Order: sequence, then structure tokens, then C-alpha cells
Amino acid sequence: MTRRVPTSPSLREQLQAQLADCKMPGALEALDDVLRRCDDGALAPGEAIAAVLGAHIELRNARRLQTAMRSARLPAVKTLADFDFSFQPSVKREQIESLHTLGFVERKENVVLLGPPGVGKTHLALSLAVAAAQRGRRVYFTTLADLLHSLEDAQAAGRLAPRLRTLVVPSLMVIDEIGYLPITRTGAMLFFQLLSRRYEQAATILTSNKGFEDWGEIFGDDVMAAALVDRLVHHCHIVNIRGNSYRLRQHRDLARLLQQDGATRRQAPAREDATLPQG
Repeated sequence: MTRRVPTSPSLREQLQAQLADCKMPGALEALDDVLRRCDDGALAPGEAIAAVLGAHIELRNARRLQTAMRSARLPAVKTLADFDFSFQPSVKREQIESLHTLGFVERKENVVLLGPPGVGKTHLALSLAVAAAQRGRRVYFTTLADLLHSLEDAQAAGRLAPRLRTLVVPSLMVIDEIGYLPITRTGAMLFFQLLSRRYEQAATILTSNKGFEDWGEIFGDDVMAAALVDRLVHHCHIVNIRGNSYRLRQHRDLARLLQQDGATRRQAPAREDATLPQG
């Protein structure tokens, strides 16, 4: 009876075991393709190492962003590349691109996006939030209505102080839709407390369909609104967007397509009749 001599693992198997031991699933997933490209002469050894490590880093960053997105409660992924500057010429591209370097987050400054509904305020706010999450910063997104609801619930449960401390932690907080719904005096006071705590401690982005001159009406107290605006604009980047609504443009485009389709359908019988043989 012949004795079977154990064979040593192949290079591929060794690499698979090593990558698995190092907990590098992205590199492990890319390994076969990288080895094939090496065999074909498409990759030099150094390029192969870079490709394997790059695959791992890409997967790690994607998973990190997914986790950050869930934690931040972002309702959608919006990026600067998706923003149509040609449709909103009032938006200064240089200002927006500068904000996306996230220097304002490092300096704990604020960004206020003002403009009528549908002009892209939330899109830009979300693109800044996504950029911050990609850089590993802790982000939190909320509408003003949801924020005040959570603060009022915390106050009723006797847990307002710890809730406020929790909301100061994120490096970047986005508060959307200021001015769309009425605010109670209690809600206004709670909002003032939160922004006072975040003042010079962390960056905040706010979006509103109302100019600062209308915030006294929004919060039901001119004095409180003035104090709030004073804190906001002390270290602040203001983006005024004056233009048409993206959503209305989409509705107009859809209506135009439907009209064109209807006109085509109305013309079709006439063309068919014209091709019928004459009796």
C-alpha cells in the first residue's frame, strides 16, 4: 500500500488563509481576479499588492459608510456630483465646493441653507453629511419636527439633560425643514437650549424656507429668535438659493412628455387612414 504524501498548500491557498486570518474580506474577494491578472501579465507584483489592499480598503470604507448612514439616520444618499448647478445659478459653486472640504466641521462652524421649497437645500445638506460620514465624522440628521418631538418626550420623561448631552456629541448635525410647521413656545425653548449647547462645540447645518427676518414668527418669540440667530451667524456660512423647484421641473418635464405622447397617439390614426387603399 502506497503512502500518500501530503502536498503543501498552493500560493493561492496560503494567501486565502492569510487574508482570512487578517480579517480582510475585501482583499479575499478580489484575490482570484488579481492573481488571474498577474498570470496574464496585466499586473506587476507591486500593482497586485496595491489592488488587493485597495479592494480591502474600498469594502471597509463602504461598510463604515453604511454603518454611519444608519447611525446618522440619513433619509437618502445625495452627493455634490448629483447637484445641478446649471439649474440653480444663484448657488456659488466655489462656496459649496469649499464647504465640502469640511473645514467648517473642524472649526465647529454652522451652515444655514435658505430658499423656497424644492431648490436643493436638503440635497446640499445631505451631500455635506455624506462627505462628513465618509471622513469618519459622527453625523446626525433630523427634521426640526422630529427633533422637537424627541426633546419634548425626553423632558416629559425627566431625561432632557442626558438627551441634550447626547445631541451635542455628533461632529455634524443636520436640522432640516425649519419653518414648515408651527412650533410651540416649549419647542422653541428646547431648540434654543440645544443650539446654545452646540454653539462653538460642534458644527450644525440648518435648512429653512424662511429668511432670518421671519424666524420670530416661526418660533413665536422675536427676542428668542434674535438670540438664536445671533449664535448661529457668529460662525456661519449662509447659502441663499433663489430659483425654481427641482420637483416642479420634474412635474413639468413629465407633463410635457405626456402631452407629446398624447399628440403622437392622436396623430397615429390619421397616418394609418392615409395608408388605406382607395375604393
